[in-house]
Amino acid sequence: MNNHLWFGASVCLILSSCTSSDTSTPTVDLAFAKVQVVLEKSCVHCHGDNRLSTMPSIQNSRALEKLISQGGWIVPGKPEQSRIYQVVTFPDEVPGAMPPTGHAIDRADVQVLREWIATGAKVPTGKVIPFRPQGSLPRSI
Repeated sequence: MNNHLWFGASVCLILSSCTSSDTSTPTVDLAFAKVQVVLEKSCVHCHGDNRLSTMPSIQNSRALEKLISQGGWIVPGKPEQSRIYQVVTFPDEVPGAMPPTGHAIDRADVQVLREWIATGAKVPTGKVIPFRPQGSLPRSI
């Protein structure tokens, strides 16, 4: 019986030494994956590779990260002060509402953006994640 107890304790010790105590990267990656889906579905058609020069770029994670540091586009911890959040919550009839195609981003997607910004707008580090438009093209293109 002692051998079983010793074996079980040894397995637990080995497994615990194999796992990392830093779980921030997988958590960031998982939370960011939801944000990426929203951006690819609702934003990248116009703010990707073929954007006008006056439009902020959201073609990849590095470009998005730059918006976090540029005055007001994405203010970590403050969605209501973040321009990206403001424009997706404007009613369609308000000039500057995004997307400008006569249809708002659905509430669940807006909530994903809000939660991401509210929790610090973290972007995975160490790699550039390309964004590709998903779904049909907006009517304004």
